[in-house]
Amino acid sequence: MAFKDEEQAKAYWSENLALMFKLLAIWFVVSFGFGILLVDVLNEVRFFGFKLGFWFSQQGAIYTFVALIFVYVFKMNSLDKKYGVDE
Repeated sequence: MAFKDEEQAKAYWSENLALMFKLLAIWFVVSFGFGILLVDVLNEVRFFGFKLGFWFSQQGAIYTFVALIFVYVFKMNSLDKKYGVDE
């Protein structure tokens, strides 16, 4: 990676870290919040025949994590193009 100056490099990493923290916060809410804290409330709703809280704790957190990986890749490709460090 070749940034034009130190200020551009700091801005790039600042945006990268902000994106990572947002995506990790979403994953935390889905896995810990929906799968553990709100499981009793969500279990009142059925999803494909399963209780929603059970589904989030068993499958939903994993699916969300995989989706967030794809979101991260898409956003990082955009960020790389924005700062001119794409391949």
